[in-house]
Amino acid sequence: MLWIQQKYKFERMPLKLTFAFCLNMKKILFSFFRQFLFWLLFFNLTRLIFVLYYLKIILIEKISFWEITGIFWHSLKLDLATTCYIMVIPFVMLVIQSVWSPKWMNMINKVYAGFVIAVYSLSAAGEMGIYAEWKTKLTYKVVKYLSQPGEIYNSAETGTFYFLIFLFLLISAGSIYLYIRYFYLHLEHLRRNSWFTLFFFLLTPGFLLVGLRGGFQQIPINQSESYYSDHNILNIAAVNNAFNLYISIFENLQNFDHNPYVFMDQATAAQLMKEVYHTTGDSTLHILKTSRPNIVLIILESWSADLIASLGGKPGITPEFEKLQRNGILFDQVYASGSRSEQGMASLFGGFPGHPVSSITVQPDKFVKLPSLVKDLKNNGYSSSFYFGGQLIYGNIKSYIIFNGFEKIMEGYDFPESLPRGKLGIHDEFTLDYMVNDLGSLKQPFFSALFTVSTHSPWDQPFEKPLKWGDNEREYINAAYYTDHCLGEYFAKARTKPWYPNTLFIIVADHSHNSYRNWHPQTKEYHKIPLMFYGDVLKEEFRGTVWNKLGNQHDLPATLLCQLGLQASKFPFSKDLFNPAVPEFAYYSTEDGVGWIRPHGYFTYDKTTDFYYWWTDPNLPDSIKQEGKAYLQTVFGEYMSK
Repeated sequence: MLWIQQKYKFERMPLKLTFAFCLNMKKILFSFFRQFLFWLLFFNLTRLIFVLYYLKIILIEKISFWEITGIFWHSLKLDLATTCYIMVIPFVMLVIQSVWSPKWMNMINKVYAGFVIAVYSLSAAGEMGIYAEWKTKLTYKVVKYLSQPGEIYNSAETGTFYFLIFLFLLISAGSIYLYIRYFYLHLEHLRRNSWFTLFFFLLTPGFLLVGLRGGFQQIPINQSESYYSDHNILNIAAVNNAFNLYISIFENLQNFDHNPYVFMDQATAAQLMKEVYHTTGDSTLHILKTSRPNIVLIILESWSADLIASLGGKPGITPEFEKLQRNGILFDQVYASGSRSEQGMASLFGGFPGHPVSSITVQPDKFVKLPSLVKDLKNNGYSSSFYFGGQLIYGNIKSYIIFNGFEKIMEGYDFPESLPRGKLGIHDEFTLDYMVNDLGSLKQPFFSALFTVSTHSPWDQPFEKPLKWGDNEREYINAAYYTDHCLGEYFAKARTKPWYPNTLFIIVADHSHNSYRNWHPQTKEYHKIPLMFYGDVLKEEFRGTVWNKLGNQHDLPATLLCQLGLQASKFPFSKDLFNPAVPEFAYYSTEDGVGWIRPHGYFTYDKTTDFYYWWTDPNLPDSIKQEGKAYLQTVFGEYMSK
């Protein structure tokens, strides 16, 4: 009897081991794939919230329902890859738990998941906040701005800011609850089984590796996998936030030691640049009555050419600008090389084009090597001043302005406290009025610059909003209407000042902005900006003319210095727009590529997707493509070498 019991017990052992093996395998695998499923659903939840948040814009663009739903299909591969990255740590914990499963191991998993959920939710809310302004995803450049949270708060409408904070908290808390309540499988006191541990340890990494690479193809998956629509907002929604941010940071870290925009050998690029800038003669048209006028530079925050009827925009937005144009010189083919204010400053004062990835003004060790229009003017007897109603710390503009040698710098807190101000700073009418009164105290000739603030969100200007159209950009065009009104009052008062007859006014935008036409961010129309010369110092025959020379705002230093009879050779990227012999071209940077415009056509190229956006003749010569790439390669190479 005893022998029979012992034999029965012995024969049951394999069954117990088999049962334990199956039970462990079921719990471990079930836990792994439930967590995996959660992340896929979580990504799509944030994506759905983004779509609902910007549903008005989507409806304005008249996107079909089926094309919108394509977001969720085309995002799948990138979501799978991102999930595989996230699941590396849970996999390691599950391997440990398959042989040793104390209760506290579950808490580690929950804390890790909660942290990732919170960070991703923050990126999702942040992306909803920036898309309206920048039309891009959260990138390395955007994250760098997080070092100035006060400026982020001031730049956003109060209601929007707090709503996004609420949304972040809601997404985070709700998702963490759902994860713990419905997706996380609590593991404790599992039976140890070395065979299963070995099985799980050997096979799962292969699954994760294939997943995070996006398959067995030679080239790993990238953001281009989720690009599928002509509507930029759908592509933005489809690309996984975490994956995109990781690539952006990774690429920037790599850029510290090499140029990511090398498309050809340096000798070829240098030769192409030489040909692009080759000028057959020095035949500058002198438009001024005097060689040493006072110069007032008014930098318009975020002004698109679509705000101005003379540049093809709808009438009624900027009527005062139109009045000025009747006696000024308007450039109708000028483009912003960058999309940020600090890039615009480097273009206007340093003649340095904007470029992807970063801005030269945020790095003092680099911008100190730039030439300076302000210093050149100072060396020729000019006094100088700079006025801005906000805080210049944003984008490190203040240190760059100081480097340029402005003798008087006025920002928000330097103005009298009695001046009315909004969330972002002192309203334009008050800074313009302060400047027009203050210029009389400067030694002539003077160079004075003012940077407006009211055409930047949160659009809280103390003025009526008479424009009832514009859809998603109604607030923007009404802010432009306000700043334009302020310009009218400014010039009415300036004409009464004794320094006015000998003053050249230059009105230009720092960069463009999305307009009521909702151009694709890759198009040249999206980057087109106003540039106008105005004042009694203009020769009569040039007043009221339109100058249709292709150029950028970084052409301003050379154009201005040549009018003053001064050398502009220090500004290699700047060309004289009043020289008929200067070749016609314009350049602009995108998030990861280049836009290149010639009189007979243009294109944009995106390095991330290795894709050419042909917006004109698809048979554009290959030589034009090479020019654009050489330009970006050279600009970024110069940036890195500074």
